Amino acid sequence: MGSCPYCQSVTYTGDTICYSCGRILANIRSNKFAMEQQFHKGSLDTSYKMAKKPSRSGIAQTHTGRSIDLMKSRRNRTRHLVLAFLIAFIMLSPQVRENFFEKWAPGVQEYVLGTFAPYHVYPNEVTFTLDRTVVLVNSNSNGWAYEDIVIPTDVNSLSGEMNDFQYTDGTPPSSTNQIQRVESVNIFFDNGDSIIDDVVQVPTDGTIRTIEDKITTSKGHSVWWPGYGIENSSCSVGNCVKMEFALGPGEIVVFSFQVTITSTSYSWWDASRVDSRIAGTDEGINVDNSGTFSDAEFRGDGEHFRKFTNPTWYDRGTRNGVDHSYAINAQHATVLETAALISSSLPEGLRDNAYAFSRASFDYLKENVAYDKEAPITARNGPQCLLDNMGDCDEQTNAFLSLLRTKSLPGWYVFGALADAEYKYWEGHAWGYILLPMSESWCSSRNIDLNTCFVEASVDVVNNKWLLHTPNAYISWIEEPDTTGTLLSNYYSPGKYSNNGLDRMPPLYSTVGNVDTSGGQFKVKVQPEKMTGWDSLWNGV
Repeated sequence: MGSCPYCQSVTYTGDTICYSCGRILANIRSNKFAMEQQFHKGSLDTSYKMAKKPSRSGIAQTHTGRSIDLMKSRRNRTRHLVLAFLIAFIMLSPQVRENFFEKWAPGVQEYVLGTFAPYHVYPNEVTFTLDRTVVLVNSNSNGWAYEDIVIPTDVNSLSGEMNDFQYTDGTPPSSTNQIQRVESVNIFFDNGDSIIDDVVQVPTDGTIRTIEDKITTSKGHSVWWPGYGIENSSCSVGNCVKMEFALGPGEIVVFSFQVTITSTSYSWWDASRVDSRIAGTDEGINVDNSGTFSDAEFRGDGEHFRKFTNPTWYDRGTRNGVDHSYAINAQHATVLETAALISSSLPEGLRDNAYAFSRASFDYLKENVAYDKEAPITARNGPQCLLDNMGDCDEQTNAFLSLLRTKSLPGWYVFGALADAEYKYWEGHAWGYILLPMSESWCSSRNIDLNTCFVEASVDVVNNKWLLHTPNAYISWIEEPDTTGTLLSNYYSPGKYSNNGLDRMPPLYSTVGNVDTSGGQFKVKVQPEKMTGWDSLWNGV
């Protein structure tokens, strides 16, 4: 007997899949040696793709290739339980049934649906060191390479210059929680022999080192960090480390970018489902204290509204005869029809509720869009993801943000990496952030200035993280306004390389040393939030 490294469910000897989350357990390539061997043999797939997951939560392939629904038996048991309850219920008197509807239906609904819901397990606080290793091999004459790596920053529960809630009576603002703290950044260099030749310590306080003051390693490589947004700076995406390499014939260079992070769980969701050990719920948002679509325009001085509500974002044009158009497109007929369908599912009193529409869009994607293990290299845009009913992490985020922007709700991207439950395996990952306003009545009752009365919350559709940050998500870069997508292209294309025989292995992520998980663990149920009353119970089971 063992445990799944992804969701920690019990597994047995011989299992090749986890029967809780559907992930493959066997044949996981994880060590650098294996990847380097494939790289040198020319068999390593160097095309960029996002993380691989089951096509739908609980769906897996048997050894014969047949698809099986791992959650079907659970859903059947739930239906039988609900059916038995309803048969008993109709035997009660009309007065008893009416009283029950009024007082107990919501709680029973939550209990019944939650009893059999699958769940993910996450740590509450973790300190870890993430290693990003790249191998350069020069097989011909002299070669050269330039590499830029974004230096991660500390991240708070409310980003930007805006502090947490500002109180109108002069009381100091409530403290902002830090969800990611960068402890150290180091770069290690070797010549492919696993012997460290040089170590460069990179400051985390924004200190600048110009090219004139660059560090030269023992092998003649150059390292500097010129800053971002500064005149004559060459960093193209945030503060960065720049490296310059000159490789002779047959030379190999291995450089490892290692960042030590302390990451803490945080929930912007005020709900009974949220574990009490997780910070944030006291100032979180829910359907009852949410503001309207129009409220989002004026919160935070309207900064995010102006930057992240454009109906279209990042026109990829036509590639290989396929029209990719805008990655986010709130004007496409499919997106508008889906948004209208989601709105019609809400009670009339919630159809302009910012939280209700956002959560209903999240649940719609969880229910109707499968994870695509073989997503195309050029990501589907939001409309195509909805039409295909499938997509990987960035494609489903394209769809989610497209839906939000039909209501002018600000939504933007976060880029980084995601680890499994045991921090053994990392994958490049992308997800979203959204702005949700609190209601005027909620803000006024707490003497909170309306301009500061909102949340900026993380949403990861494919991993069922609603308004939740978990410590296995490493934040490398948060999107800045850029309608052309140039910054995004720069993030995914971090360098330039000579084309006369120089090869570059795609970055390999791994965890170095021990992981401090002493902060405990908590569960997150894979369960939709029902906002349409008792009538939704039978349809939602």
